[in-house]
Amino acid sequence: MDTKNIYGNYKTALEATIADIQERIQQYCREEREKSGINLAEHIVARIKSEESMLEKCRRRGLDPTPYSALRELTDAIGLRIVCGFIDDVYTNVEKIKQLSGCTVICEKDYIKHAKPNGYRSYHMILSVEEPFEDIEGDNPGHFYVEVQLRTIAMDSWASLEHHLKYKKNIPNTDIIVSELKRCADEMASTDVSMQTIRDLIISSKD
Repeated sequence: MDTKNIYGNYKTALEATIADIQERIQQYCREEREKSGINLAEHIVARIKSEESMLEKCRRRGLDPTPYSALRELTDAIGLRIVCGFIDDVYTNVEKIKQLSGCTVICEKDYIKHAKPNGYRSYHMILSVEEPFEDIEGDNPGHFYVEVQLRTIAMDSWASLEHHLKYKKNIPNTDIIVSELKRCADEMASTDVSMQTIRDLIISSKD
């Protein structure tokens, strides 16, 4: 199958969906900043998974390389990464996203309170977002999946480094690197907690 057609005629709908959900998140961030001075998101990264990557994922999962597989069997055609300054901001974002109209949480996993064995920390959500476009099942308004990852700056930096390790081949002393990464993850998690405590003290001391 031509990789350029893995999303069929739904690429425009995906682009509109990602723009809409990103704008709505940025909107409540602006409102919170005006109200409290707190910046809930340091930055947001949005992407539509490339056709080549989606096709390869279908193959790995044993799925037919069709738009239905890409948009219904899999849930990460649209991805958002929200990077926050502090741990509490992650959970505030989670609650605000749950309150967005037309957004239904399909799945969520808290890898901040329950870190993976290698030290990975992040909060994951799969959303079903209602949009005024026909979806793969012919419904209009349609529903489109959005994968959301929320992390602090420290968590994001660590995840980026771990990602390089995962996809880099022929690295010597891998066991040592993995051990050091786990140590760094624990130290960074402790620092995140300390930074949150300091911010709480500053906020509570305001006149």
